Amino acid sequence: MTRTIWIRIVLAAAIALAALLLIRLHNASGASTDSAGYRLAAAWCRDCHSIEAATAGASRGPPDFTAVANRHATTALSLRVFLQTSHPSMPNIILRPDESDSLVNYILSLKRD
Repeated sequence: MTRTIWIRIVLAAAIALAALLLIRLHNASGASTDSAGYRLAAAWCRDCHSIEAATAGASRGPPDFTAVANRHATTALSLRVFLQTSHPSMPNIILRPDESDSLVNYILSLKRD
């Protein structure tokens, strides 16, 4: 009987540890992408756009990133296409694919559930 209890305890601890590890890995990968995207937004976009949820609605100029993220039509694909298309009111910034992915992931991270 004692052996069965110990096996259950070890098994429960292993499952809990595996779950915590998976959660940690998921959060770590998302955080690194978002912070790279945030750095890009701060360097290239902040002069015209509000780039943080806390500053949403602060300007009357170009849309803030929170508003962009929460538009019904906003998807990762639509943001990538937008970032690759020249727009008269925006500087012509050329992004590498990894930079575009980071910026898209950051903008989408501002989406409210």
